Parts: sequence; structure tokens; C-alpha cells
Amino acid sequence: MSKVLAGITTSVDGYVAGPDDGPGKGLGEGGERLHYWVFGGPWTYDSGASSEPTGEDAAWLAEAMSRIGAVVGGRWTYEAAGHWGDENPWGLPFFIVTHRPEEEPPGGAFTFVAGVPEAIERAKEAAGDKDVHVMGGADVIRQALEAGLVDELTIIVAPVVLGGGKRLFESFERSLELEHLGARQSPFATFIDYRVKR
Repeated sequence: MSKVLAGITTSVDGYVAGPDDGPGKGLGEGGERLHYWVFGGPWTYDSGASSEPTGEDAAWLAEAMSRIGAVVGGRWTYEAAGHWGDENPWGLPFFIVTHRPEEEPPGGAFTFVAGVPEAIERAKEAAGDKDVHVMGGADVIRQALEAGLVDELTIIVAPVVLGGGKRLFESFERSLELEHLGARQSPFATFIDYRVKR
């Protein structure tokens, strides 16, 4: 049976993006440091990423990707990432939660959906016996958690203090009990996996 997995990278002080995130600087000022683990080390928006993950970072990513059959993400993340150049970065059915589903781009790389529950339901259908991954933005993950739609949550903690930006659990409106499933450590991140108790 497929599961709904949510995963997000955060700073030690709880920010999932630095200040002034948006197109051209999707992770905000200094936010690139949150994703050093994805790109094998330091990178900037100016110089771009030049490498691939290695070691524990690559192992965690490969294991996660092997389980995923569809992805749900937010419109702000889609916009901040420059629409990923109009190419689906996952190569899997990708559902974008938006208030304006009628603006879905042609070509079929992304499916725009009006709400988190509908996006997750459609992603489950598309994923078959594989899992659904709910990614950023933080608001989409918060909505999925608050609605009780997430089975497992991975918080990836980057060794940085951003001091400002967007927080994952800002304005979270319910208590959440988690069961620790495991952790991995790399020079660029700590991966903490939880089961969300119902």
C-alpha cells in the first residue's frame, strides 16, 4: 500500500528558505546552504550547482527516489524554481497545488490542482503501488500534515543558522506526535525520519 511521504530541508533555526525567496533565488538570501547536500557541496545562484550528491546524501536520495511514484509541490516553489525551465525535474507525475489551476502550462510536465487533498489523491492514483512525495513549499507540507494526510515525515537539517526567512511550522495549528524511524548524517545534512502517529 502506498504511503504519503513529506520531506523538507530546514536550517537549525527552523527556516526552509532564507529572506527574499522567489524567482532567481528560490531558497532566498543564503538559502543555497540548505541544499549543499543535494549538489555535493557549496554552490550559489550566481555560479550554479556543479556536482552531484555523494556518500550518505546520495544514498538517502537514491533510497527515497526508489520509493516515489508521484510528487506534490506548491505553486510558490514552482514559481521560485523558474518552473524548472518547463521541464519536470522528477520525471514522475508532478501535481502543483495552486489557486489558479486554469493556468496549467501546456505540454503535460505539470498538473495544476486546486487543493492539497485533491493533489494528494490524484498523486496516489498516479503513483500506483509506489509512494507519494509531498515537497515544498512549507505551506503545502503544513496543510498536508494538518489534514492528517502524511504517513512519514523527513526533516533534513542543514548545519546553518539563517536567522530569517520562511519557517516550516510557523502558524501550525495542531499538535503532532511523531515516532522516530531513524537518522543519517553527512557533512551537509542530518536526515531524520519519522512516522506520523494518528
